[in-house]
Amino acid sequence: MKSNINNNYVLIMAGGVGSRFWPKSRNQFPKQFIDILGIGQSLLQLTYERFLKICPAEHIFILSNQQYLDLIQQQLDGIAVANILLEPSRNNTAPCIAYASYKILKSNPDANIVVAPSDHLILKEGEFLDRISQALDYTASNDALLTLGINPSRPDTGYGYINFQKEGVDGVHQVARFMEKPVLERAKEYLASGDYLWNAGIFVWRAQSIIKAFERHASEIANLFVQGNEVYNTSAEAAFIKENYPKSPNISIDYAILEKADNVYTIPSDIGWSDLGTWASLHEVVEKDENNNALSVDHFHLENTNNCIIQLPKKKAAIIKGLEDFIVVDDGKVLLIYPKGSEQEIKTVAGKMVSSYGEEYL
Repeated sequence: MKSNINNNYVLIMAGGVGSRFWPKSRNQFPKQFIDILGIGQSLLQLTYERFLKICPAEHIFILSNQQYLDLIQQQLDGIAVANILLEPSRNNTAPCIAYASYKILKSNPDANIVVAPSDHLILKEGEFLDRISQALDYTASNDALLTLGINPSRPDTGYGYINFQKEGVDGVHQVARFMEKPVLERAKEYLASGDYLWNAGIFVWRAQSIIKAFERHASEIANLFVQGNEVYNTSAEAAFIKENYPKSPNISIDYAILEKADNVYTIPSDIGWSDLGTWASLHEVVEKDENNNALSVDHFHLENTNNCIIQLPKKKAAIIKGLEDFIVVDDGKVLLIYPKGSEQEIKTVAGKMVSSYGEEYL
């Protein structure tokens, strides 16, 4: 059965802080709101526009935190306040997905939902939309929890993996299990076997299917949000969420549901995907000069400088000599000069900066 566009809904997850992109991504202005690609649009804006091809604007919900309401309204001009679902507490992905799913099911029993991060890069948009449509068609007629799996191009240790069954039907394969981020040797084994995909955190399912999964595998969450069935989509909804949402457990959708359910499927996909989780991952996908430097700086003079990513404020000039494989980021308040090979330390270093000098540097 083909999915009906009027039953399609999208949940865009936009509440994260993006701490690995510090200092550009800060608590008050995190990664999803930044024009980090230098193209005049933030990652959130790109994601929102992409999904307008899947369903009408009134069916796209932004799941975020109260402190980002103004930013969301500024960047998504004309979005209805009712389509911005704000968490009163940061309790990870399972509670916010449950809240939105109960709310949507109340208005449409046939709702078919896409869940996607707001801050990922999709280079092959046509292929992505084809895979999403394929997934929506499948879940419209099957009680399935479906995830897009990314065909791995390298033995990356920064992603979780999906172990899937090679035999599938119409490009849809059952998931055997989800794997944690592996060490390098294990990642090489995954890549060589051909039995593993990257977990992109992009999910498709009917509202009825995911709520049934909550009832079966995460009853504490289900019992909490089912109490709101009388108030969802009414003026009493906000008060119910403010009082009850903080009572929900802090748990991801992966741990709460996907690692327990037996009706999880995947579609292997080649969509030019990157989670843009680190400065090095950004360096890989943006335009670079003849010395492999990714530059976002108006005035500069570089000598013997290679494989760097350099981002400076508008009209700030830079003279750099002798740097190799470095991150140089000046956001106006914080200057970061750090080896790309050690970038996993940045989150920790940022925490030390905050503890030493105050929350203004978070």
